[in-house]
Amino acid sequence: MDYFYRGARLLTRLLIVCLWTQGASGLRLTEVRIAHHTVRGNATVLECEFDLQGETLYSVKWYKDGNEFYRYVPRDNPPAQVFPLPGVHVDVDKSNESRVTLRKLSLASTGRYRCEVSAEAPSFQTVSDHGDMVTVALPEEGPRITGGRPRYQVGDTVRLNCTSGRSKPAAHLTWFINGDQVKVNSSYLRGPYMHYSGREGLETTTLGLEFRVDSRHFHRGDMKLKCLATIATVYWNSNEESVEGDRQQKPPALEVKDTQQGSSTAPRLQAVTTGTYIETSFRSACNLLTFLVLHLYIIPLLSTATR
Repeated sequence: MDYFYRGARLLTRLLIVCLWTQGASGLRLTEVRIAHHTVRGNATVLECEFDLQGETLYSVKWYKDGNEFYRYVPRDNPPAQVFPLPGVHVDVDKSNESRVTLRKLSLASTGRYRCEVSAEAPSFQTVSDHGDMVTVALPEEGPRITGGRPRYQVGDTVRLNCTSGRSKPAAHLTWFINGDQVKVNSSYLRGPYMHYSGREGLETTTLGLEFRVDSRHFHRGDMKLKCLATIATVYWNSNEESVEGDRQQKPPALEVKDTQQGSSTAPRLQAVTTGTYIETSFRSACNLLTFLVLHLYIIPLLSTATR
């Protein structure tokens, strides 16, 4: 009996080592690449990379939300087979055991995609992994800003609305004042408000902006208000309005008029200044000459005559 139990324990250990070795060197799924966001009407590629590590490939199967739509079996002729599924249009000529090309994506293409790879006998190993994809219906127009005025002054209240174009999912809106983002939790924001339309349930987003104007909102006399609409990494569009602040009245400048035409202000000022200087100098010289003549000639002459 001892020999029996010892033999059983030895066989069990050998079986564990055998299974561990088989698992370590068997079929391995290295990477599944599925775009997180795609655009309606475009194409995308689903990739499933695997390492057979000495095994023989039996099949590669692709599922969307648990429903098989593509199968690749190397020993079949033809090896690829497609199963109809709403929102899934396989381009067989651009698909093989490691990649599947989907064309004409629609909103129904959104879902969870899973790749399943199986090996031949005797191991019959099967490995799988998945990824989620959202197909986006892009807006046909950029965000619109309404409610603005062409001019504001300190103390006025700005009340604006930014409305995105129809899309699915809804666009995310962000306000900027002179390039600085208005934070999500700011008291300046009103909304966002959602609106659904059409049989596809396309979504429109409206985000309001309301604040009292003070001097810090103006940069060089202007205020720039921008609304940015984004959808994940596939859509980025903005609209901006530039409004003026009321200019303060400046005191009237001293104006120097000249009858000459075609001359600039600077030469006119120079001419007036130079003429005044020459006239003053001439008068001083005449006064000096008069003084000299009077004291050197006239006064002595009169003195001599009176004697």
